[in-house]
Amino acid sequence: MKDDKDKVDIKAVEDHDGILTIRGGGDKRNWNGIHYKQGMSAKNVGTTRLSANIATIPPSGVAKAHIHDEFELILYILEGKVRHEFGPGLKQTLENEAGDFIYIKPGVPHEVFNMSDTEPVVAFVARSAADEWDKIIPYDREEG
Repeated sequence: MKDDKDKVDIKAVEDHDGILTIRGGGDKRNWNGIHYKQGMSAKNVGTTRLSANIATIPPSGVAKAHIHDEFELILYILEGKVRHEFGPGLKQTLENEAGDFIYIKPGVPHEVFNMSDTEPVVAFVARSAADEWDKIIPYDREEG
């Protein structure tokens, strides 16, 4: 899958004098094995401290191991079930499913697996960073 994380459709944003809207979540983008609806960030609506979008992990998909550098993240699982492998060497595991909120602290290495071979995982993602993926660092589970 081609990563097109920087593809932003600014024309999709409606500015209503201080309330901005993207109808239907905007175009889709791909990053690190995850499909995203465009959502909102500094790149298209000028946020300064947050970004949000909808993420979809395809059946049997994996969001490769990474660390959020200096920003917090909250997920709400709308559909599906995931397994997180996390911590040093990704040796700890945790499962979450539709209806669960998840908070990931800055600096925690993690990799996310869709546990289904047939159904996608869909989640609302909110970050305390306006630049979305610019502060995400790949993590090598072997080097830890």
